[in-house]
Amino acid sequence: MKFNFLKKEKSTVMNYEGAKTFTMTPAEELYSAVVTTGLSKTTYEKDNDRLNRIQALIRKNDPEFVAKLAVYARKDMYLRSIPLVLTAELAKQTSGTDLVSKTVDGVIQRADEITELLAYYQTANERTETKKLNRLSKQIQKGLAKSFNKFDEYQFAKYNRKAEVTLKDALFLVHPKAKDENQQAVFNKIVGDTLETPYTWEVELSVLGQTRFEDEKEKKKAFKNKWEELIFSNKLGYMATMRNLRNILESGVSSDAMYKVCNYLSNEKAVINSKQLPFRFLAAYRELKAIDSPYLSSVLEALEHAVMVSAKNIKGFGFDTSVVIAADVSGSMQQPVSPKSKVLLYDIGLLMSMILQSQCKNVITGMFGDRWMRIPMPKSGILRNVNELYKREGEVGYSTNGYLVIEDLIDRKEKADKVMLFTDTQLWNSKGTGHSFEDSWKRYKKIAPEARLYIFDLAGYGKQPLDIRKNEVYLIAGWSDKIFDVLNALENRKSAIQVIKKVVL
Repeated sequence: MKFNFLKKEKSTVMNYEGAKTFTMTPAEELYSAVVTTGLSKTTYEKDNDRLNRIQALIRKNDPEFVAKLAVYARKDMYLRSIPLVLTAELAKQTSGTDLVSKTVDGVIQRADEITELLAYYQTANERTETKKLNRLSKQIQKGLAKSFNKFDEYQFAKYNRKAEVTLKDALFLVHPKAKDENQQAVFNKIVGDTLETPYTWEVELSVLGQTRFEDEKEKKKAFKNKWEELIFSNKLGYMATMRNLRNILESGVSSDAMYKVCNYLSNEKAVINSKQLPFRFLAAYRELKAIDSPYLSSVLEALEHAVMVSAKNIKGFGFDTSVVIAADVSGSMQQPVSPKSKVLLYDIGLLMSMILQSQCKNVITGMFGDRWMRIPMPKSGILRNVNELYKREGEVGYSTNGYLVIEDLIDRKEKADKVMLFTDTQLWNSKGTGHSFEDSWKRYKKIAPEARLYIFDLAGYGKQPLDIRKNEVYLIAGWSDKIFDVLNALENRKSAIQVIKKVVL
């Protein structure tokens, strides 16, 4: 026994700014990495670093937890690529059970995800030719066969693209069993490349774009008529409507068409069914700011109503619960969430903080960098609030001195019930005065022993500024409004990990 020493895990490490931080459990780290990833470069992780870290973390976690996290990321966090990665990687680690096939069934929500999963599986398993996918994992094959039964001809045709792996390739690899004669006919059309061209806005506008017109006036009229046709046909989906608001407004559609667009954008059921990440509304809002249209104010109001749906289910806090909400606006937050996006982590921090503050009756809001600044904001106009805060970019500097939020409370001798930070968690002390976030929170707990600290991790680097397992410190991660469901669970003493473990496969 004298050689069998107990292994002591090193719980403290350094973050990317050289400040002391705390490690997380493999489950916590995988969760935060997955729900904050667009699989793109970040300030501190380059190229494939994030993907490589996720792959390593999958091997450290219980397969059932990985499976439930994949389904949670797809259904609750509205992420598309990363659940497919988790599923394919899980297939490398697990065999002999139906866990992988259940995961496939849970994450495949669109027809194109069938081919995307196979494409990633091909790359991850270093299969250089599509035909070599015939050595496909039996459980992935079984799960995909079931997924084929979810979609009709329109859905298959909409996503039947020329890519590395096509729907026809997938059909031959998976051999799904048609549930009836109609579906068998659809499968035959996939094989014969005879799927009926779907009526989608992309197809309709593409055809129109190839048409010759006598002059610009005739062309503009044709596009105006086409947009009106798409709007009144109810075939223009929610995301497509948001993405094309500028085009719709500039085409000069009728007042009836704009009335329908605004009603659709603000319709609660449509918003919920669309499963949009909140920052999509902000992106649409910003895209329209320079548009000259008499309908612009109505469209902006509709987008405000839409984002308020994100806040509606938050169990906010009343007049008797004091809340401090602080947004990190440091230099490392000036990072796009994905390669093609204009939305930054900076924006998400501001947006999520404004969504939350709209539901709090007794609240202090502000932003921190070199300094911490309190900035009171109205409850209504979430997107407008974000834009107003964004204009103040640079006022507090670009460091990550989050500890100043706590020091301010100590100096004022204010007892807050909840302190909430929206950050990439790379907190440090640029002033070199000896204070760390951990030290400040310990001191504050002596003044306000009932206070809780919630860290909303927007980057998922896997390190936290203090131990999230003691002193009433809690971790929440992600870009979806569903993070507020996790907040509700934490209020009931359940962690994010416990929420994920309750997912039904």
